[in-house]
Amino acid sequence: MKKLKFILSGGGTGGHIYPAIAIANELKSRFPDAEFLFVGAQDKMEMQKVPQSGYAIEGLWIAGLQRKLTLQNAMFPLKLVNSLWKSRKIIKKFKPDVVIGTGGFASGPLLQVANSLNIPTVIQEQNSYPGITNKLLSKKANAICVAYENLERFFPKDKIVFTGNPVRQDLLDVENKRQEGIEYFKLNPNKKTLLVIGGSLGARRINQLIEKELDFFKSNDIQVFWQCGKFYHEEYKKYEELPTSNFQLPTHVVSFIDRMDLIYAAADFVISRAGASSVSELCLVGKPTIFIPSPNVAEDHQTKNAKAIVDKNGALLIKESELDEKFESVFNKLIHDENLQKSLSENMKKLAKPNATKDIVEQIVKLIK
Repeated sequence: MKKLKFILSGGGTGGHIYPAIAIANELKSRFPDAEFLFVGAQDKMEMQKVPQSGYAIEGLWIAGLQRKLTLQNAMFPLKLVNSLWKSRKIIKKFKPDVVIGTGGFASGPLLQVANSLNIPTVIQEQNSYPGITNKLLSKKANAICVAYENLERFFPKDKIVFTGNPVRQDLLDVENKRQEGIEYFKLNPNKKTLLVIGGSLGARRINQLIEKELDFFKSNDIQVFWQCGKFYHEEYKKYEELPTSNFQLPTHVVSFIDRMDLIYAAADFVISRAGASSVSELCLVGKPTIFIPSPNVAEDHQTKNAKAIVDKNGALLIKESELDEKFESVFNKLIHDENLQKSLSENMKKLAKPNATKDIVEQIVKLIK
């Protein structure tokens, strides 16, 4: 059999990058001799994260349109033409069997060129409300792997495959890693742990909330593991407390979490944004969760992502605008009601799609000529 070649493109945020890496890892386990190339936006986080995962990456000079008139917008046509030209060059040289896009700026020009050259393409849409790039690409894609139902109004119905979102495979057995997680992150084993995740870049409003509520957590004997994001670490690292005695509540403040499997294993409660990847991961680990969706995303898709879980009694939701009035009462009920914790956890796990990555790869394999 000839050596297979795959190009994957997805970036801008961890929500686009990690699904692409998960798909590549699964393809690699099936086809150990295959060659892989990632394509990203040249100044975005994928340029660091992908090489750290062991894959080569090429960068395109591309960025999204801003909502107001800016120099960036004036440059967009030039960037697009440049990215289409470079994508054609990359594809002609690498000669992929299939091109896979997981969203983000760079996947647009790359998959557009792949479609024009009749190379099979697969789109993986993480959200309950698709971005403009995937909507445009869907018309010529061979398969569209989705994580939410009822996306026929955005995509051609006959191409949709309901797979769920790819998640890190090391999350499949977090129940057996609790002790390892407590030791790795130097947590106090005698206290309940709240994990706060605002996304890889951080979430200003969640950070403000946690800062304000630190004494409230302390009064409830809860230790906080707070991923504030790289944009905010300088501002909040002053709250990093390491225990000097048994009476001090440790507050851990980090910009990025290198072992999500271990922190999920150690956590008792989670406060999180509702990005698609986070929602999918939390369904898998099933920890009692309060979602605080970002209102600053297209079509409020994070609220839709969260509601898909909340409507099935798998999590709690507080809107940003209601945090001041509702947070303490909602959190208080969660930490003191063990029946609520148990039912949220069980209902959330029912919504997990642990085989999503394998199911997506099945769709890719079907297209290999």
